[in-house]
Amino acid sequence: MQANLSSNIRSKSRILFVIFLLIGLTSCSIFYAPVKEPAQQPSQYLLHEINKKQLTSTAQLLPFFKEKNILKALPKNTKKALKKHPKIAADLLLTMSKSTDSQQGAIQLIERQKKQQSNYIYVALTLFPIDGYRLAEKLAQSDKIRNDTITNASLRAGFDPALIFPATAANDEEYRIVPLMESASITLYNQTQNSAAEIQFKAQGESDWQPGLALQWEPIQGALSGSIVYLQPDTDYTIKVTLSENSELLSVQEYSFTTRAEAPPIDPSKIYYLSDIYQGGQLNLEALGIEGSATGWAKIIGDGVTVQANENDNSAIYIGRQNYVMLENINTKGGERYGIQGYKTHHVWIKGCDISAYGRVANEYRNGKGYDTINNTGLINYDSGIYLERSGVVVIEDCEIHSPNGKANSWEVGHPSGPNAFLIWGKHDTEAYSGQYIVRNNRFYGTPENRFNDVIEGRSNFKRSGAFVRDSAIYNNYLAYANDDLIEIDGGQANVLVYNNEMTQGYCGISTAPNTIGPSYIFHNYIHDLGDERGKEWTAIKMGGIMTRPAGITNVFENLIITNRNAIAASKVDNDDTFWVNAVNNIFITRDYGSQVGYGIYDKQLYAQSTFKNNVIYNTDVDTPVVKATIGDDFYHPMSEQPEEINAITQAGAAYQLNIDQRFVIPNFSLVQSTNATADALAQETSADNSPAPIYLNAAEVSSFDNQDSQGNYEITPEGSHITLYGNTWKSLTHSDIISPDTMVDVDVTHNGLGEIIGMGFETDNALTNWRLFKFFGSQAWQENGPKSTQINITETLTFNLGQFVTGSINRLVFTLDDDDSQGSVVPQVTFGNIKIYEPITEPDVAGAYEDTKVMVGVVQ
Repeated sequence: MQANLSSNIRSKSRILFVIFLLIGLTSCSIFYAPVKEPAQQPSQYLLHEINKKQLTSTAQLLPFFKEKNILKALPKNTKKALKKHPKIAADLLLTMSKSTDSQQGAIQLIERQKKQQSNYIYVALTLFPIDGYRLAEKLAQSDKIRNDTITNASLRAGFDPALIFPATAANDEEYRIVPLMESASITLYNQTQNSAAEIQFKAQGESDWQPGLALQWEPIQGALSGSIVYLQPDTDYTIKVTLSENSELLSVQEYSFTTRAEAPPIDPSKIYYLSDIYQGGQLNLEALGIEGSATGWAKIIGDGVTVQANENDNSAIYIGRQNYVMLENINTKGGERYGIQGYKTHHVWIKGCDISAYGRVANEYRNGKGYDTINNTGLINYDSGIYLERSGVVVIEDCEIHSPNGKANSWEVGHPSGPNAFLIWGKHDTEAYSGQYIVRNNRFYGTPENRFNDVIEGRSNFKRSGAFVRDSAIYNNYLAYANDDLIEIDGGQANVLVYNNEMTQGYCGISTAPNTIGPSYIFHNYIHDLGDERGKEWTAIKMGGIMTRPAGITNVFENLIITNRNAIAASKVDNDDTFWVNAVNNIFITRDYGSQVGYGIYDKQLYAQSTFKNNVIYNTDVDTPVVKATIGDDFYHPMSEQPEEINAITQAGAAYQLNIDQRFVIPNFSLVQSTNATADALAQETSADNSPAPIYLNAAEVSSFDNQDSQGNYEITPEGSHITLYGNTWKSLTHSDIISPDTMVDVDVTHNGLGEIIGMGFETDNALTNWRLFKFFGSQAWQENGPKSTQINITETLTFNLGQFVTGSINRLVFTLDDDDSQGSVVPQVTFGNIKIYEPITEPDVAGAYEDTKVMVGVVQ
């Protein structure tokens, strides 16, 4: 009792503290941290400080460069340049301060140099980490500066000369379109920051153009770039691009592309059944000579045999450099380092594989970290279920990766080291084969006791050629149990998409630090209940490093984040935690509050180019939004001040329908559930008396559901209106339907008061998805998304809005009576009957329309 009283006092004290801050800061109920000057590029920051201090000479600038507060604000490369060449830095900055165009002033000064020209270029580039490539291109156009001088200086400054000569960066074309299965990127090269490109698209045979999200400025390549999402596989599309500069129309162009098919073309002569080719130990595709071609892939089909690596086999399956290879329905166990390994391969498809029991076990621990043997000097790290090193154009789908032999340490003893589910390095020697990963419909998970380092980890991830590199999509996955990140997309992120994933139980959710080239997109994810093995966490989305590892924008759209600590937060990369984000229509709910704890947005550097619009932000510990960010117009969604609505969100499961103003709809990304829709448009078929018709179960196919159906005892009444379950029984019945946000369910339930979970599920496959199962009664803890049965041996009609939690197509109903300890003399029993799935009939109001637009936030099925 005393402990609870102390806790209440502490909680009330925090609330009073926030209230006092509110009085001084704002007249509304929003709390935010004090604001500092927004972060800028070093040149802008230094020129601002020089002007403020009225410094006009080299003698004044030299001690200024040594001031601690000045050095603290600068990226590592800039500090190094100022310390090494302070007089050159002073000369450049004084010249720039007197010029109307600072870069042009710097170029003219550099052109006049003879002996020190390379050093001048080096210092100038460190002053412009984000715009440095554009500066280098301008220098390359001067006939007074040699290209080799620019190359040497750019290498010293950490710039890639390949992106300077030529300016198109990726190729010599004016544009590039890269289609995946359900998305495509488009990049227009040789653009300026004043250019703009609006896009529309349509599938072949459609007459109406659909709006896309405008392309975004990409400063590294001098390009406009972006993605189109939610496309159909193996479909022809046309894109219309309207290009302008300074609001003046330049051109209207149309381009065509075809999305990738959901299966590769297979050479019938190269279909292999595993039992015919596998002799035990490592399955080595290079040794077997198994490889296909662009027109006919080789395919190995699992047929009940498990690939079991021998003790010294580095991997269970070795693809090596074999290309155009598909592995389907293969189970692997073992591999000293990896389950499946490839090296500099391309066009690989891994489908329906189960990968486990791989990697090393620590036999020696030093300072809490695992080593293979006493004499080994290298940490156990990077062991992975799948590692395709420097490989690209890959599909990994419908796989499970779990149960590695080892486990990762937590941050308590330093950066986690240990196994991953998937280790990604998408840089291929041939640029056309770099990136282009599709990772979908997988389950990668550890356990509370045996956690991954990262579930998905990127190699070389401080470089543009690291991790996914470009044009990749990671979606519809379940990622869980890491002592560090659940997924890293750090490094190259040009049109890398992370969406429709459920992520839980990691120190961080998604790491983007650093984004070395964008744009990247994080949308429609459900990130919840983070925490490493100690229960410690940092943030759901980690960002930083655009000044030291410049510089890509990350778009964060319509994610549902519910966790204890932070939603978006800064982390240092080479001592820089500046990030560039465009966050719109998200829901960020945090539960704890303290120093660097409980922030919806924790943006320490306040980079001026970041934007935040219409986000629901709320901290349940202090009952108010908590942010550190530059708060502009439309920063908050109105629900940020509605505590009663926050509770509904926390009970909604993996998705929530958010009412928004029409102007915040994100073209092509927002999945609009209703907008100006009349009641007539929503009306569905009903029975003759205008009431919904029940579902008859006697025509359905009945099967056991998942691996839950222990006893399997059931019966369906002859007329098909009721089903009764006995003991510990889960039954799946075929039923196809399309669930809208307004879809309702009626069901009569009668039970004898026994059981851990009594409920119904609305599924798309034969695997349990927790948030699709609605618990009506039982002793087992479960999410509170369904109506509650309160009577025993009395029939109750339960009614609930299914569409609030589940939308889209379903193909089966699941009836659940879970009772794992069913051993008593009285057998648990439940009857479900008169089941109705229907759309409510409502009369249109005077205006005949809804006032609000609803979009789905979180996982969209």
